[in-house]
Amino acid sequence: MSKGLALFFAVVGTALLACISYFMAAGRPWLAILFSVIAFLFIGAGFIAKAKLRKRKS
Repeated sequence: MSKGLALFFAVVGTALLACISYFMAAGRPWLAILFSVIAFLFIGAGFIAKAKLRKRKS
């Protein structure tokens, strides 16, 4: 995985986790749950992309 793509996944994943903590502190549980699902899927997509790029490379 290129450094730029890895940085993208890291920054966006961290931002999504920060959104979860904000919505929990703001008392909006449904938005916290929604962003939890989105963060889980996005981080999973990062792992899938890394595996596909590694498989294509070898």
